[in-house]
Amino acid sequence: MATVRSLEVYLDLLSQPCRAVHILLTCNRIPHKVQTVALRKGENRTAEFTKLNPMKKVPVMVDNSFTLTESDAILKYLASKYDIPEHWYPWQPERRARVDEYTAWHHTNTRPHAAEVFILEVLVPIQTSSQVDQVVLDGALAQLDDTLDKLESMFLRRQPFLCGDDITVADLLAVCELMQVRAASGRDVLLKHPQLQRWRSRVQAAVGDSFHQAHAILFTIRDLSSQHLLLQQKTL
Repeated sequence: MATVRSLEVYLDLLSQPCRAVHILLTCNRIPHKVQTVALRKGENRTAEFTKLNPMKKVPVMVDNSFTLTESDAILKYLASKYDIPEHWYPWQPERRARVDEYTAWHHTNTRPHAAEVFILEVLVPIQTSSQVDQVVLDGALAQLDDTLDKLESMFLRRQPFLCGDDITVADLLAVCELMQVRAASGRDVLLKHPQLQRWRSRVQAAVGDSFHQAHAILFTIRDLSSQHLLLQQKTL
């Protein structure tokens, strides 16, 4: 008899897209096994992992003999295959198209612009033991703020979630990007955007404890960032 493998996901919860996949799996109680791939230790560059994903990126999903990469594709596959509420990735063509519309926009807007702030304010100073380049950071913050304006005007409008009245995989991708800076450095990029703050609270309420479980590891980065800042202050 052939051995039936369980659903496996290869994740590093320091990664925003990995957290989105983790939240969908846990809040919907989809049986799965997590294989941790520590990016900071270079575990994504091992020969074994490269066989799974030659791009050497997480997340990766293995469902029996089917291997899939890219968070957007993984989220939509899970929502389509497993017995979870239909609102996550609607079957109705117009509603599904709204989710696809946001996720296509996400990868050239919300994701890179939020990530740039995190990289400049948190990762670069820790990795290079240097001070934050405030001029460059201010430019990245301005670009992110423009993206947040568009999130409100183009997607939220007067609806509770990005793609309608119910939470979808699009909300998970977006919220995990915007939480990266807040959890790691304490900067709330939604401070000037009360509409997005209310949206974030609705997303948290919709997924419950899964939200906090996925983001807990980010506070280790905040500790490192705080230690770096104190060290800088002592050497000035």
